[in-house]
Amino acid sequence: MRFLIEIGHPAHVHLFRNAARNLMAKGHQIKYTTRDKESAIQLLAAYGFDYEVRGDLKSGLIGKAAGMLSTDWRVYKVAREFKPDVFLGVHNPYAAQVSRLMGKKSITFTDTEYVKFASMVTFPFTDTIITPTCFMEKLDPNKHVTVNGYKELAYLHPNYFTPDPAVVEELGLSGGDPYIILRFISWAASHDVGLSGIARGSELEFIKRLEEYGRVYVSSERKLSSEMEKYRITAAPEKMHSLLYYARLYIGEGGTMAAESAVLGTPAIHIEANSAGVATGNFSGNFLELRDRYGLLYFYSDQQQALAKAVEVLENADSKAEWQEKREILLKEKVDVSAWLTDFLERYPESFYEQRAC
Repeated sequence: MRFLIEIGHPAHVHLFRNAARNLMAKGHQIKYTTRDKESAIQLLAAYGFDYEVRGDLKSGLIGKAAGMLSTDWRVYKVAREFKPDVFLGVHNPYAAQVSRLMGKKSITFTDTEYVKFASMVTFPFTDTIITPTCFMEKLDPNKHVTVNGYKELAYLHPNYFTPDPAVVEELGLSGGDPYIILRFISWAASHDVGLSGIARGSELEFIKRLEEYGRVYVSSERKLSSEMEKYRITAAPEKMHSLLYYARLYIGEGGTMAAESAVLGTPAIHIEANSAGVATGNFSGNFLELRDRYGLLYFYSDQQQALAKAVEVLENADSKAEWQEKREILLKEKVDVSAWLTDFLERYPESFYEQRAC
C-alpha cells in the first residue's frame, strides 16, 4: 500500500517513523507532507524520509480557517502525484479533508480531548480515529478504536529507543552533573487558544530558582530575551530525547515533552491553565493516567505550585531512581505502539473491524 503522512508537529514525525520504516521494509511506500516548521523538517531529513513542505500554519482561528483551503490544495497536489491508498495524521484536517476529496481512506490519531475547532474540521472527514485507551472524550463508535499505549511509546519504547550519553557530553556536562530542562511554547496552535502557562516576564526568576539545583537548559518555540538566550538548548532535535532521559527534571509548558519525559522515567511537571484557571491536565486522559496510576507526571495551573513541586523533587536524591522504577511498571502494562501501528496499517481496513469489535 501507499501511505501519505501529514505532519503538523515534530512529535508526529516520531509517532510514525518506526511504523513507517517497518512498512517500507515490507515493500509499502511512504510519502510525507509537512508544515514549514524547522524542527519537523530537520527530523524528516535526519531520518531519511521522502517529504515535501506544504507551507506553514496561519496564526489565530480566523487565519487558520482562511489558510485551510490553500493548505488542502498543496497537500492535494502532492497526493495526486503520489496516489496514496491511505492518509495519516494526528488530529490533522488536511490529511482527512484531502482523503475525502480523493475518495481514499484516512486514519487520524489523537490523544488530545475536547479540541473543538480541530475536531470539527477533522473528524467528519476521517474514516478511523485512534486514541489511547485512557482517552476521555466520547467519539463516534463507528470510527473509534483504541490502543493500550501513548503516542510517545511509539518512539520511546526500549524496543526502539536507546539513550545516547554522548549527547550530555556535547552540552559540556559529565555523566553525573545534574541538569533541568525547561520548555516554553509559542501558544500558536489551535488547541492552545484560551490557554496560558508561565507568566511572561517571570521566566528569568523561574530559571534562577531552578538553577539552585543544577544547570538549566531551555527549549523554546518563542523568541527569548537576550538574558535567557544563553540557556537555549543548541542540540539537534533528534538528540532531545536522550537529553530528557538523563535530566533530573523536566518542567514547562510543553505537553508532549512532559509526556515524553514521564515515559522515559524523568520527573515531569506540566504548567498550563485554561481560561477558568484550571489545570488542563484534568481534562487529559493520558496526563491523568500518568499521574494517578504511574506517578510519573504532575500538572498545575499555577507556576508557583509547579515550582514548589519541582523543588520537592529536586531535593529528593532518590527521585530519578524512583521514576525509573515507575517507568518499568508502565512498560510492563503498555504495548509497543509502533508494532501495534505497523500491524494495524498493514492490515487496514480489516484490522479496524477487528479492533472495533474488541
